[in-house]
Amino acid sequence: MEVLPKFGFSDAETTLKLEALVGELEDATFAIMSHSRNYILFNHSNASIPSGSGQKQGKLMLAITSMKNIEEILASVARRRPLWNHLVMAVDSRVENTFSLLRPQALMDHRALLASLGWPPALSKSGLEWDKSLEIPNPLVLMEGEKKEIYSQSFVELCALQHLQAQREERLLGLLENQKRHKLLSHTNLDRQTCDYSLWTIDELVHPIASRMEYHFSRWFNEPKFIFALVYKITRDFMDGMDNVLQPLMDQARLVGSSAREAWVSAMGKLLTKYLERQVFPLLAKTYDARNQTMDVTSSWLQLVDLMISFDKRMKVLAASVTPLMGPLSEFEEFSRSLSILSIFNEHSNWLQTWAEIELNVADDKLKSELEDERSWFIDFRKQSEFSHNKEAESFLLSAREDYKAPPIVDSVIKIAWSMIERGQALPSKPMKIQFIRCSANIFLKHFFTILFERCQNIKFMAASIGDDELLRVAGAVNAARFCESVMREWSEDVVFLEMSADEDEQKGNCQHPHVSFFEDEINYLVELEIDCLEGIMSALLLEFDALCWCYVQNIEQWEDENIEFKNEMLDEELMTVSPGFVEALDMLKDRINILKLSLNSQDFLDLWRSIAGGLDHFIFRSIPLRDIKFSCQGVNQFRTDMKTLFLVFSSFCARPEAFFPFTSESLKLLTIHCKDADFLLEMVSKSESEEEECPRLLGLSHVTISQAKLIVRNRKFVR
Repeated sequence: MEVLPKFGFSDAETTLKLEALVGELEDATFAIMSHSRNYILFNHSNASIPSGSGQKQGKLMLAITSMKNIEEILASVARRRPLWNHLVMAVDSRVENTFSLLRPQALMDHRALLASLGWPPALSKSGLEWDKSLEIPNPLVLMEGEKKEIYSQSFVELCALQHLQAQREERLLGLLENQKRHKLLSHTNLDRQTCDYSLWTIDELVHPIASRMEYHFSRWFNEPKFIFALVYKITRDFMDGMDNVLQPLMDQARLVGSSAREAWVSAMGKLLTKYLERQVFPLLAKTYDARNQTMDVTSSWLQLVDLMISFDKRMKVLAASVTPLMGPLSEFEEFSRSLSILSIFNEHSNWLQTWAEIELNVADDKLKSELEDERSWFIDFRKQSEFSHNKEAESFLLSAREDYKAPPIVDSVIKIAWSMIERGQALPSKPMKIQFIRCSANIFLKHFFTILFERCQNIKFMAASIGDDELLRVAGAVNAARFCESVMREWSEDVVFLEMSADEDEQKGNCQHPHVSFFEDEINYLVELEIDCLEGIMSALLLEFDALCWCYVQNIEQWEDENIEFKNEMLDEELMTVSPGFVEALDMLKDRINILKLSLNSQDFLDLWRSIAGGLDHFIFRSIPLRDIKFSCQGVNQFRTDMKTLFLVFSSFCARPEAFFPFTSESLKLLTIHCKDADFLLEMVSKSESEEEECPRLLGLSHVTISQAKLIVRNRKFVR
């Protein structure tokens, strides 16, 4: 708990007090340095503790106490006397000069003490054939008596010295912000500054081990799995010493929120990171940049990354404390980055780019091999048709690839893309994750979407007719696009992608127009592709329908001729047959609709058949009722029979198909009204505008305009 000094004395007394404390600090430091020179010839054997350790530790504790008192006074002065900058800066300068001598000497003395305890232990007793089942002896656990007492005191003092230095840096940072007339750092920012799990005492344990480990590393350069295994083994074997010996000492030093276990894991990870950064990655990057992109180089990259990801997961399990830390420490990315060996890519974005490029190349090769097998696009519609009647009620609840009737190739594409995304998720920070996923998985998906586009682009939608094979091909591409779209929409709803999307917008300063989702561009591309393909299918069917019934539409006589035998009555519908010129167009339409129902996913098929019905409705309405045709009774009956047959093509998709032909249906209603009703209609529309506007409502017309209704009724020939 911080004890603030009580300022019951004058400003001059404050200055004198600081002068006295700084003098005590300098005297204690001078004594420590003098004592060290007197024992410079000390033999650092493991047999005994260096002589004079107790006296030096006493001087070190005196220096720490003086430094602590100085810091308390300076912190209070900075708060209460913000204009005393010159005094604070002068004291800080002397303390910094003294500290620059004190810290190296304290670390050197602690290092000598570790050597006397037998640290570091031998990593192997017989060559490199160490047994994974045998733990390496831990001198920290084995020490006892005077050795343990002296080491414990040295450990606590060094922790206290580091804690004081951290407080000084924090205060100086606040002073710098004040000088810049900026707001003082918030508590969260200060926590983030101190969220560094590099402890001097732990680093002193790691440094001597590193030199011994690198000897083994050099012999295992071509077998990196042994390097990772050795680091993990040493980290795990010494964990008892961290929990049972060092953690109580850290608690005694009042390092709140610090964990010996986490600091040890982080330091060992940094050891391996520095070796990879210095010896391994530069060689791999140089070989790859020389465009020597052989299978060996690619496999070496991927093998190394796999080992790093696996190592990260295992080390984080080791770092997990028995009692989880309270507070916001674990929420910051710095916490994850300090424990992650993959943080090496944070300082070397070019290596991250190379990794992403390799992943993309491997994924493209996998996709290429899949595409060479034409069966990857094949869908067995026969199996699906067996269950189509049983699943009618749930046909719009799509989830699996089979529900979307997508080809098997999309399963491979999604799995490959997700595999890259999962590997990118192992990176310790959002910017790195974004860069990796954007440069690998996103590009890979775009490559596949381009292939879907090309499969549709090669089909001539504007031709006189489109073949069944081409129709199936386009339907398969639409189903694949729809399934990929649904998967990416599901991914985008994940909190990880939501956070990455928000972070990316913040980095680009795009807060006013943020992305809807992380995969917004890909989803928009697929939606546009689906719309273009469906519109192409609809246009092709309508053009083919137009070509097949051209003679039927142009044959005006069939609507105007009157059968003398049935001149005075409407013909019975049962006696009427479909016009011969209309049969071929209906057969084509029925065949195409059935193929689309079988091959297209239910969502897109629903939109498509309704759009086709709407297109046919406009085509027929403008080609027949709105033309200058004098409909006879027989012509009306024939037209009604033909249209009811057209409606039957869509009757299996809805209960009232005529509802999707509003113009044609209303035309039939006008053509079949009684002659007296026709006269009344014409009389109504010839009167005031209000009665003219009321007329469509009375006749139940909602699509056909009053002018169109007048034209249709006037062209109707009644027998009076």
